[in-house]
Amino acid sequence: MEENEEENEALNTSAGLPAEEAGEEANDGDQDALTKVTGMYKDWFLDYASYVILERAVPAIEDGFKPVQRRIMHALKELDDGRYNKVANVVGHTMQYHPHGDASIADAMVQMGQKDLLIDTQGNWGNILTGDRAAASRYIEARLSKFALDVVFSPKITEWQQSYDGRKKEPVNLPVMFPLLLAQGAEGIAVGLSTKVLPHNFIELIDASIKHLKGQRFKIFPDFPTSGIIDVSNYNDGLRGGKIRVRAKMHQSDKNKLIINEIPYGTNTSSLIDSILKANDKGKIKIKKIEDNTAADVEILIHLPSGISPDKTIDALYAFTACESSISPLGCIIEDNKPLFIGVTEMLKRSTDATVDLLRQELEIQLSELQEQWHFASLERIFIENRIYRDIEEEETWEGVIAAIDKGLKLFTKYLKRKVTEEDITRLTEIRIKRISKFDIDKAQQHLDNLEEKIAEVKHHLANLIEFAIDYFKRLKTTYGKGRERKSEIRIFDDIEATKVVIRNTKLYVNREEGFVGTSLRRDEYITDCSDIDDIIVFTKEGQMMVTKVDSKTFVGKNIIHVAVFKKKDKRTTYNMIYKDGKGGPGYIKRFNVTSMTRDRLYPLGSGKPGTDVMYFSANPNGEAEVVTVLLRQVGSIKKLKWDIDFADVLIKGRASKGNIVTKYSVKRIELKEKGVSTLKPRKIWFDDIVRRLNVDGRGELLGEFRGDDMLLIITQKGIAKTVLPTMTARFGDDMIVLEKWNPKKPLSAIYFDGEKEKYYVKRFLIEHENKEEHFITEHPKSFLELVSTDWRPVIEIEFPKPRGKDPKPNKSIDLEEFIAIKGIKALGNQLISEKVKNINALEPLPYEEPQATDAKEIEVVDEENVGASEGQQEEDQATDAKGSKEAPDTDDEGQTTLF
Repeated sequence: MEENEEENEALNTSAGLPAEEAGEEANDGDQDALTKVTGMYKDWFLDYASYVILERAVPAIEDGFKPVQRRIMHALKELDDGRYNKVANVVGHTMQYHPHGDASIADAMVQMGQKDLLIDTQGNWGNILTGDRAAASRYIEARLSKFALDVVFSPKITEWQQSYDGRKKEPVNLPVMFPLLLAQGAEGIAVGLSTKVLPHNFIELIDASIKHLKGQRFKIFPDFPTSGIIDVSNYNDGLRGGKIRVRAKMHQSDKNKLIINEIPYGTNTSSLIDSILKANDKGKIKIKKIEDNTAADVEILIHLPSGISPDKTIDALYAFTACESSISPLGCIIEDNKPLFIGVTEMLKRSTDATVDLLRQELEIQLSELQEQWHFASLERIFIENRIYRDIEEEETWEGVIAAIDKGLKLFTKYLKRKVTEEDITRLTEIRIKRISKFDIDKAQQHLDNLEEKIAEVKHHLANLIEFAIDYFKRLKTTYGKGRERKSEIRIFDDIEATKVVIRNTKLYVNREEGFVGTSLRRDEYITDCSDIDDIIVFTKEGQMMVTKVDSKTFVGKNIIHVAVFKKKDKRTTYNMIYKDGKGGPGYIKRFNVTSMTRDRLYPLGSGKPGTDVMYFSANPNGEAEVVTVLLRQVGSIKKLKWDIDFADVLIKGRASKGNIVTKYSVKRIELKEKGVSTLKPRKIWFDDIVRRLNVDGRGELLGEFRGDDMLLIITQKGIAKTVLPTMTARFGDDMIVLEKWNPKKPLSAIYFDGEKEKYYVKRFLIEHENKEEHFITEHPKSFLELVSTDWRPVIEIEFPKPRGKDPKPNKSIDLEEFIAIKGIKALGNQLISEKVKNINALEPLPYEEPQATDAKEIEVVDEENVGASEGQQEEDQATDAKGSKEAPDTDDEGQTTLF
């Protein structure tokens, strides 16, 4: 725990006398009074709790230090001579003020040194990235940093108190003129309360202080020395109940390798790797090998087996390992010897106001000193220039000397700013003859003029204290802000559903007849791979349905007809069913989705009458609608015994809907006549640039409507083009410059600079291979992509540089469609122009009428439970005119069909 010096020190409290003496006292009978333990506990525990809160675990708002940190800084200042001191020596010096062991002081000092703000370190001080400990205190050295000497110490305005043993004086609080508590952060556990103030960025704190002084609003967010990515949307100003999420920063280097180069705050490379290995052992993720190449910077290489999706693995690392964690801040500080819960905004305001007050005190002391210097310089000039020193030649006593000088000065006191005291006269008598003999009136006047200028300047600062404080903070930023830019990148995180990214690490089996499903039924029918956190959905022939957690063996109900992994909020998977409603009841047809429900509860798919029997059932991942043939039994005078039914004629409704009547007669069997195609609308997919993920919720930029085989085109600044399926788990790098729905017939136009030939080239090409990264510019280190266009007929404009003493050449427009024909993706292309180029800009493309694809007829998906029939209610909806599309299904997955 940060800077907590909690040691295992026994509280040796003795209540009572030794046993022998106690026995003698009891025998005497002289003492009958008893002391209650409850009273002793109340007093002692309260004293102990107050001590730990005030003297050990919680920092003070005045200077941002815990007592041990304050005493370390005071000891370093006393030892400061500009050279490094052994930490062991500093610890020993601190023990004069700190009534605890050396280990707690050394640990606190190491943690302060690792923050690289107040202590200038030398030697092995450990590594916050790898978790390596610092060397022993006798081997490492430290001294105060220039920043600490500038902002922490000012003896003239410091309040002092006696040390714990009364031998030394130590500061009550150090006059820190900077929001140090927020810059360093603090963490501690006391008795009955705790504190967790997160570190913030040095430069942002200064900017926020300046805004506060100007009366402007500001917001500050944490910044961690381990870098990483943070989501501060629920920070809550650092108060109780707030939360920030921190993630490792990782990227895909190739199709089978991930690289982590920044880690979350609160972890190190060792603990992070351990968590990844544990997740791999539990089957949550699948990795081949992991390497730690961390030195000055973090570099963890994660090698993936062939066939494992890197994007999905990144999500799984965030979901199941320490690559993502949550931190709950708690702003608790000490003010006036009492704990106070405030947010970071209030902490910064109080710290900034305290800094202004300390600056005022320093200016007032400086003004007083300057005025004293001016007063004595004036007296000295009067004393020497008017030869008043000669008046004391005849005096024989000290009193006479003082009186003579006082009498000589009275004629000139009107020029002074205060009365002349005996102290002033005594100082005049201490002036040496040598100084009197070499006294220069002009230099004396110049010195007085300089003092008057300084006095006027200080008075101006006092009169304009806020502007002076703003300039002070600006000076700190200029002097010490270099290299202290923000390390943690602020983003809004996407929510990762663990069930969608977990590796399917076990197999699911079913005993249909007995009604059991589970992972331990290895002798029974295999269904699919699943994970131990998945839910499964089960349908029975009696027209019942249940969603339950994957387990080793679970009883659902006899005569199971369909089992699958359940996807929550899935509106695309559509179930087609024909069932008999109760014994001897009519047959109904229905189509429905299952998006959510209560786990382990049996739901009826019809009215729930006894004797309900499912005669036909199919599960369709993309809303496919097949054609089936209904055959009736020959009973009585039925004329039509066979006909076809197209499920596309049936609206998709909720699970509780009863459906449309098929027949009231007895059904012999139902046969599949023709496999169905999707009747769902193409999916609209958006790209959210904030979280850089795809979604179907309407967040961000609409990319288009996608069917099952439609793909996305991605082009990066490095000149790489690739096409991918639009999966919601896909990740997109920061160097992506084009993301759109891919049209295989639409050419791409690119202008690039060839580093080897040092010329601009233009090329037009088509993507030749799906799901493959391809470079379309040369791979020379100096080659770069200047412009890329996905328009059918792009037009560019070339700007030329201005020659010395001449007018620039007029801009040139080029129709790229006419300039170059479509070639292969690896072709070099044509040279764009031989002259020097200033800029290349894209103009409005020429008009082009794109061939329109034939629209499919669509059937709308009705939201779950919006249409439902109460128990016993009979629906006799007629088939609608809406017909299903006969185009190819959206994915390659085939729905499961069961015939009875």
